[in-house]
Amino acid sequence: MTGKTQTSNVTNKNDPRSLNSRVFIGNLNTAIVKKTDIEVIFAKYGKIVGCSVHKGYAFVQYINERNARAAVAGENARIIAGQPLVIYRVFYYIQNQTHLPSPST
Repeated sequence: MTGKTQTSNVTNKNDPRSLNSRVFIGNLNTAIVKKTDIEVIFAKYGKIVGCSVHKGYAFVQYINERNARAAVAGENARIIAGQPLVIYRVFYYIQNQTHLPSPST
């Protein structure tokens, strides 16, 4: 262990403030990209309070909405492990009730 405090795995709170500051990261090659990689990539946008990685996608929970917006603007369509990321703020997705587009659109 590096001595660095690890973030929580909790990214499923449903209160509006949490939803506004949570980012969905899709099209993620989780066979190669791990939780620590996600934390390093996305920490430059603000304090991460939670990060959960699942097969093909992840969620990052920031402390505020401004950080989440910056992460979406800065990382959407970035190529990681040979795949372009698809990134949304969770609240935006829920509010618009749209389907996530495939990376090719």
